[in-house]
Amino acid sequence: MSIHDDKVKEIECEAVKIRKTIIEMLVEAGSGHTAGPLGMADIFAALYFYVLNHKPKDPMWEERDRLILSNGHIVPVRYAAMAHAGYFSLDEAKTLRKLGSRMQGHPEREKLPSMETTSGPLGSGLGQAAGIAYGAQMDNKTFRVYCVMSDAEQQAGNTWESAMFAGNNNLSNLTGIIDRNNIQINGMTEDVMPIEPLRAKYEAFGWHVLEVDGHNIEAFVDAVDEAKAIREKPTIIIAHTIPGKGIPDIEFDYHWHGKPPKPEEAEKFLRDMRTLGGKIDSECI
Repeated sequence: MSIHDDKVKEIECEAVKIRKTIIEMLVEAGSGHTAGPLGMADIFAALYFYVLNHKPKDPMWEERDRLILSNGHIVPVRYAAMAHAGYFSLDEAKTLRKLGSRMQGHPEREKLPSMETTSGPLGSGLGQAAGIAYGAQMDNKTFRVYCVMSDAEQQAGNTWESAMFAGNNNLSNLTGIIDRNNIQINGMTEDVMPIEPLRAKYEAFGWHVLEVDGHNIEAFVDAVDEAKAIREKPTIIIAHTIPGKGIPDIEFDYHWHGKPPKPEEAEKFLRDMRTLGGKIDSECI
């Protein structure tokens, strides 16, 4: 086992806090995306509290690992994770989508240190990440590059141009993470535009492919560690997640892809997190 049980429990607790903050941020904003951010809370907790080599108090530290968020609409989960990790206050996180706030509805690189890229157009992130990874190899840099993508943006052609480039150039310092939650704004991915067989496609493009339960911290960390050990090709981690995770009323409901909870709904969601999530949720909130 690569991670101690106590650390796993700590990360699980951070994920609960992140989910609570996401709900509070969305209510304050009155707009934004709910399902995706809640579904990725476990992975972002693992990234910011274990995986990434970073310094919250020195966000532009030259040797930091680079995290590229391609599906920028789920940025509330990143803001929440960064706030809990100490990059800025929880109060600032709750200025999501407010005029003049650094917490824009899609991330803006020039507004927030360490955000790395401005994202919004789906399908762009993997190319940006591959370019950064390629430059790092040219400069003999040791930092790693992580790229979080949605499953639906695998429908975009430029994703596959980037996958081909990364495979052809053996970018072993690049790890992609696909949020395989099976939904997009207008339905289920396999109904709108099927993307399977996803594993076989990345393997055909020269990637090392791993599949994990995206809510299993230990499994995700093990996959990241395995990616570090692969020296001849990039790695993609297909993380199977539940959109709206932690809130039974909205899990796997694609209608919650792009709408926020109303205040009364948020109150119920937070109650459900305490009563249905188990002992750890009650202790963490």
